[in-house]
Amino acid sequence: MEDSYKHKGMRKQLVETLQNKGIQNKEVLEAFMVVPRHFFLDKAFTEQAYTNMAFQIGADQTISHPYTVAFQSTMLEISKGDKVLEIGTGSGFQTAILCELGAKVFSIERQKELFLKTRHLLPKLGYSPKLKYGDGYEGWESFAPFDKIIVTCGAPYIPQKLVEQLKPNGKLIIPVGEGSQQEMILITKSSEGEIKQTREGVFSFVPMLKNTAK
Repeated sequence: MEDSYKHKGMRKQLVETLQNKGIQNKEVLEAFMVVPRHFFLDKAFTEQAYTNMAFQIGADQTISHPYTVAFQSTMLEISKGDKVLEIGTGSGFQTAILCELGAKVFSIERQKELFLKTRHLLPKLGYSPKLKYGDGYEGWESFAPFDKIIVTCGAPYIPQKLVEQLKPNGKLIIPVGEGSQQEMILITKSSEGEIKQTREGVFSFVPMLKNTAK
């Protein structure tokens, strides 16, 4: 795997694109400068890896638009050491961004093909999240509660177990909707456990599906 000056130059251009689209979080932009997105794509897409596009990654799944990854990461306001649950490991790119932000990442993937691929790739890049093959609707109770939770697939509803596994003063970002587009919902839990929801725009994700993994 090669990360050349050309790739780094393309990353810089991507960061400028993200800034022009409204992403101003310094830590998120720095993470995008570090993480080589082309490593998470088929070699055929290397030249397009740093455009604001989504790509197929196998198992009928996609790697999200860089803007979407940056937006969700920004909304979570991650601090170093935060325990973050990710639903939908996918290619592992969002996982790597979270790790680069200093989070302790726990990530669940329901597609065995992607789980095995990502479990192999991320350590090679120096990242060591805890990965699980399983049903994201269930969360990861044995490691709960979490400071932040991010869902990277379109959910038909907000899974109650994810809300329950969120710490007081925690944040959950999730795209909700069953059509081709979903509404991004930011959930905050107060210190007393009260839930507040805000709508943060319309995005497009692949569906969040149930899994029969044991």
